[in-house]
Amino acid sequence: MITKRIIPCLDVRNGRVVKGVNFKGISDVADPVELADLYSKSGADELVFYDITASFEERTIFTDILKKTAERVFIPLTVGGGINTLDDFARVLACGADKVSVNSGAIKDPSLVKQAAKRYGDQCVVLSVDAKRVDGEFRVFAKGGREDTGIEAVGWIKRLTGEGAGEVVLNSIDTDGVRRGFDLEMLRAVSEAVNVPVIASGGAGCADDFIELFKTLPRVDAGLAAGIFHFGEVTIPELKKELKRNGVNVRC
Repeated sequence: MITKRIIPCLDVRNGRVVKGVNFKGISDVADPVELADLYSKSGADELVFYDITASFEERTIFTDILKKTAERVFIPLTVGGGINTLDDFARVLACGADKVSVNSGAIKDPSLVKQAAKRYGDQCVVLSVDAKRVDGEFRVFAKGGREDTGIEAVGWIKRLTGEGAGEVVLNSIDTDGVRRGFDLEMLRAVSEAVNVPVIASGGAGCADDFIELFKTLPRVDAGLAAGIFHFGEVTIPELKKELKRNGVNVRC
């Protein structure tokens, strides 16, 4: 049985971890280095670090904070935000990232995924997709959920995984920060369309949401969340105990 992963997400803006609802109403949470260290020590399987305004502000990622975070984390670290070129991949990996997440950069230049996979391997390239329902279809959004690209999400993900993305983080804007459960409909459509690991993001509000996710969609490999972990509403050790008690295989 495949072990399911629990992944906290650090959305970083101006050097601080922040959190919002439906990508709006952003509020300050904590220092990213200290929070990353806490998660690394509390049993998180991996960690995702997003510089959430890098693409919108058309700048590169905050490498100083990233380096400090990577020095304190001893679990796989995925980093994204402002990844537009192979040089961006190189810079982030040199700062200590294990995997690089690309979103808006792949929309601007879809060949970036193939180039990065060829240079660094599929396992290093993570396709991050912010998707929302528009006119009866799942639509890809860019620049931190601000811009509707007009691209149909499932076909887009299928195309880019076929070109070398070794993993997909699927974030539903519709459920992001709402805490009423993951977007199972969207996740089902994507997980049934690809043959790479899919990480569910957006909507977790309690341990039962993770149990429902893995029980309903066994093809989904991991659950990612932010607010419920940041504010201590669910701790990772408690969550893993509940998952294990409900027959979900996790690393304790």
